Amino acid sequence: MKVTVFRKEHFNAAHRLNNPNWSEEKNQKIFGKCNNPNFHGHNYELIVRVTGEVDPETGYVMDMKVLSDLIKETILDRFDHKNLNLDTTEFQNLNPTAENIAVVIFNLLREKIDPNKELKVKLYETERNYVEYPAE
Repeated sequence: MKVTVFRKEHFNAAHRLNNPNWSEEKNQKIFGKCNNPNFHGHNYELIVRVTGEVDPETGYVMDMKVLSDLIKETILDRFDHKNLNLDTTEFQNLNPTAENIAVVIFNLLREKIDPNKELKVKLYETERNYVEYPAE
């Protein structure tokens, strides 16, 4: 009996979309306002989805308190109220697009969640723009 559980969190972070191999003009053309040299921020909404068999002893797919603590310690403490370009090692050489942020979050969580459980990350950059990893 497979069941999916979800945990929703949020964090605030600044970033700048920029490819250092491109000219300022090309970066501005491709990334527009998101290339602001003084950065800009988002109120990210994060939904973590874990799917697996229900444990017959606990009745849980995953203890939601454990999942909540894991997200806080692994993601929120690392990214909340940070400049992703300047304050994190993950984005020193990786453009912090929503797509890349979602993949980084997935990889950080994947190594700490039972590999027998399916994991999916949905990241809302704005109310209308979001990404999901892995893609279906």
